[in-house]
Amino acid sequence: MRSMIEFNSRPYFFSVRKATMVVICLHLFTFITAQQKVIPLYKGTSPGSENWNWTEGEIYKNPFNTKIVYNVTQPTLIAYLPDPAVASGSAVIICLGGGFHVLLIDSIGTKLANELTKKGITVFILKYRLAQSFTDDPWKEVTNLIKDSLKFTQKIAPVVKLAGDDLNASISYVHQHADEFKVDKKRIGVMGLSAGGTLAANLAYNYTPETRPAFVAALYTRTSSVRRTSIQQDAPPLFIAAATDDSTTPVSNSVSLYNDWMSSKHSTELHLYTKGGHGLRGFPAESWINRFEEWLDVLGFLKPKR
Repeated sequence: MRSMIEFNSRPYFFSVRKATMVVICLHLFTFITAQQKVIPLYKGTSPGSENWNWTEGEIYKNPFNTKIVYNVTQPTLIAYLPDPAVASGSAVIICLGGGFHVLLIDSIGTKLANELTKKGITVFILKYRLAQSFTDDPWKEVTNLIKDSLKFTQKIAPVVKLAGDDLNASISYVHQHADEFKVDKKRIGVMGLSAGGTLAANLAYNYTPETRPAFVAALYTRTSSVRRTSIQQDAPPLFIAAATDDSTTPVSNSVSLYNDWMSSKHSTELHLYTKGGHGLRGFPAESWINRFEEWLDVLGFLKPKR
């Protein structure tokens, strides 16, 4: 009978094996944490919000029971680096959602970063500035506010501008430090989800030569706060995904983005799912990430540049 009895008769073997596992786990932990780097976007206070005197917070009180952040005043980039053996030289800056009041750091951000780094993509999660929350339940605040579309739009208007500035600053930072992160300046794209999709879409229309992304992904995006100017001649390829049963953001928002890119004869791909709600959850909507990776592969962003 091989079980605890055998291990008890050989305590030295057991302790060595246990110690070896601890060492392996410590090495893995060191490797994982070394792959993440938190980068302040500005020195000192953030331009345009110098008078913001509230304090950033974290909370787990939300439907996902995972960490969300709120009251962000000092934006940062969180860098996730792929294994050098699979690194493609491509990068993506991810703008998470949360109604410009919270950011779903763990339930969405970390999962996306882990998935995309496995494909060789260097990931930067942008923690952009948010509207002030006045209670200890920012999730409830924003879900109540969003029911009044006009009031919601009026409150977030100034924050959308500042968050857009943060996205521009993040692109500039990654360009300037491309060699450090071993990424190609011409292969830096942007992904936005929900409120973050508003930022990504805004950039897709209104980039400058210095902030032009190599590609843009806009997921279940609200376009009411997007400044939809004429599509520029060198507009980046655009990936779009949404669910037709999204009760928070009508799917027509995504369709209109697609139509703009199609009518201007620019590269675009649209995926609409029957079910998935706001967040593209459940099968098959959650497979949008696979379609996105296939799209990147077709465009050559998953292949190392030779």
